[in-house]
Amino acid sequence: MAIAISQEAFDAMVRENMEDLGMDPDEALADAVEALTLQGADISGIIKRVPGEAAAAEVSPVVRVLDELKASPGARGGSGEDLGRLVSLLDELHGLCCSGVGSENAAIAVRNGGVETLVALCASAQIEQEKLLASGLKALSSMIRDIGSTEKFRQSEGPKIVMDILKGGSENSDLLDAGFSVVAAASAGNEVVKESFMDLKVDELILHLMRKKLKTNVQSLYEAVRVLLTPDDCRWWLLKYVYGYSRKFAEIGIAEVLINALRGQVPPSSLPSACAALKAIAVNDEICRSISENGGIDVLLQCIDEAGEQKNKVTAKSCCSLLSKLGASDANKSVILQQGGFDKFLKLTSIFSEDASIIQEAMSMVTVLTLRSPDNAARAMEVGYGTLAIQAMQRFPSSGQTQKQACLMIRNLVVRNPENRTILLNNGVEKLIRKAKITHASCKDAATAALRDLGLDNYNA
Repeated sequence: MAIAISQEAFDAMVRENMEDLGMDPDEALADAVEALTLQGADISGIIKRVPGEAAAAEVSPVVRVLDELKASPGARGGSGEDLGRLVSLLDELHGLCCSGVGSENAAIAVRNGGVETLVALCASAQIEQEKLLASGLKALSSMIRDIGSTEKFRQSEGPKIVMDILKGGSENSDLLDAGFSVVAAASAGNEVVKESFMDLKVDELILHLMRKKLKTNVQSLYEAVRVLLTPDDCRWWLLKYVYGYSRKFAEIGIAEVLINALRGQVPPSSLPSACAALKAIAVNDEICRSISENGGIDVLLQCIDEAGEQKNKVTAKSCCSLLSKLGASDANKSVILQQGGFDKFLKLTSIFSEDASIIQEAMSMVTVLTLRSPDNAARAMEVGYGTLAIQAMQRFPSSGQTQKQACLMIRNLVVRNPENRTILLNNGVEKLIRKAKITHASCKDAATAALRDLGLDNYNA
């Protein structure tokens, strides 16, 4: 972990450079930054200024806004004009933390009590002050970016305060979107915050709102589901509940509601987020089969067709990624193929023939569908996936991920189907695989396995 340093310690170091070492102000400042960086100190959020020349509020607009917020009468003690000024300040803070230098501005805000200030402000507001709360929550979500800020949010009783707001403001889509943006931001990388939200029954609230608000654009609601169910806390000893959360979300019916969302009951802009949320829930074979039994695969294949017609690659990738996850269930493989999956995926690759990411997703799906299935591998070769692998390797030689995915698919096409080996070798696949192995370190294992399963003796060469 990086060495922690305070603003006061930084200022003292700059001052020492000037007073003891005789450096001019600019040199003293630059030397302090360089020395601390070399020592591994965390200087994000430190205001890089020469002490005495300017106040922090003059150097940083973030500090100025925070100072004004702290000095304000608050949500309950001001006039209508005061509340309007609060909203304006919160919107300005949100803009600063989302700008081109937003990451640094967010770090400055966190160092200067921004999280605590905004949580307290939201706690003091009336639920009827929807515009103020929405602005406050948006600003809060924009500054929560790392474990330090999520911990400050937790220690300020942020989860309970945000949940109370979401329960009270469930009729306002802007407020819901801002609130669930905070849920997602605060839960990212922090298992303890996830647990706090789950203890407060965020899953039941999400189910209730999804059933009511499917046709409104509360995109952050789906993102919150995805983050809550992602085991992303680097403190590995805390990763103990996320898998259970996914099963709980499935048990109470959120997976079924998400399938309905994919049927066109959410705006197109929210569809990728809904796919990501459903993918996070699909953590075992039972849940994957349940999603299929409730029509999830049919809906996804339809969405893939529509994404191709509309040339919407974001939606296409999201649907393909989710379908790959569902296809890991052996029971779902036949469902996908019976619905014409191979033909649909191949058609998609022809529409997005110049987009390596779409080709990768299609090959990933075929890799899943042909795993331990010689019949599926034979069918895949018949419709043209051997040709697709070769063309992808030829067209995207610099894309290590494309090369790797092609090798993985080739392996499944040939490992139980010796007749496919001859076809691919006669079309020059060995040369392409060996080139990928040499060019991309990430391809080494996949390429070696593909060469071995093609029956080549010198596969390790």
